Amino acid sequence: MPTLSSPPISCLVLLPLLFGFGCVSLTPYAEIRHSLPEADRLTIDGRTVHVEQRGAGEPLLLLHGFGESTYSWRAVVPPLKEHYRTIAIDLHGFGYTERPKEPAAYSRDGQLRLILGVLDALKIESAHVAGHSYGGALTLALAARHPARVRSLILIDSAAVTYPDESKSRIAKSRTLSRLALGIALQPNAIRRNLRKAYFDDTLATLEVGRAYSSRLAIEGVLDAYAGLSSPPPSAGPPIDLATIQKPSLWIWGMEDRTVKIEGGRIAAAKMAGSTFVALERCGHSPMEEKPDEVVRAVLSFLDAQPASTSLSQRVPGEVTP
Repeated sequence: MPTLSSPPISCLVLLPLLFGFGCVSLTPYAEIRHSLPEADRLTIDGRTVHVEQRGAGEPLLLLHGFGESTYSWRAVVPPLKEHYRTIAIDLHGFGYTERPKEPAAYSRDGQLRLILGVLDALKIESAHVAGHSYGGALTLALAARHPARVRSLILIDSAAVTYPDESKSRIAKSRTLSRLALGIALQPNAIRRNLRKAYFDDTLATLEVGRAYSSRLAIEGVLDAYAGLSSPPPSAGPPIDLATIQKPSLWIWGMEDRTVKIEGGRIAAAKMAGSTFVALERCGHSPMEEKPDEVVRAVLSFLDAQPASTSLSQRVPGEVTP
């Protein structure tokens, strides 16, 4: 019987099976920090975290997938921010968030600590949470471990809640081999090839998109991130039973997803009471990039049906940055 699976290592930007000689220029993090608007920066645990807040109203937290960044939400944020306060963050190891040296920061608990730190810094008691792929796994873990912080869940081609603990690379044990592997994997054309595997429509995987993803990965500290994301995880506590998550959930899936099969998504969604499942035709692993209009319609319909928050901390007057 098919179950909710996880993206195989071969499809991930930072966990390549193929390595060889190559080079990539890493951007110093000080340069990244200087380039970020002040409104898009938070300091959490002494490090800079990239957070893009847009719009006003009830908070909608956006968690990207493995190898991705806030860039992955670029097509859906403009319409969503007309109705909700969108908060897209770059997780540890990705995008414009500063790369920690400690491997524990890249574990599931480390990523949850980052997410909770963002909510605390923004004085948000609870939020609607949307997660894609790896971000979906974290969304499920957040709802299971910290249910008071989650109002509802939106799972977009979600990985299994255990991901990526079961997908590790031996290459990361060697800094030399890691450097060679990343020298290939972080090239825009290599990322473009991986995107073609993820998208249903190959024409969406342009060199421009490949460069955009590459520029958000090829940043000082990437070797620390690679090692941390590939290290054996510390104890993550008891297994998470999806049936124990008592929150409204929307599951959005690309019917042509070759990375995480739709059959597993349907089974996972059926384990959670009150779940809604939306399947998108001619769509692969990244619906928010491939079918943004359909995703926005499904998300707004789902969220508009949820009870309004009565917490004053959720109400944010005015527009939060353009």
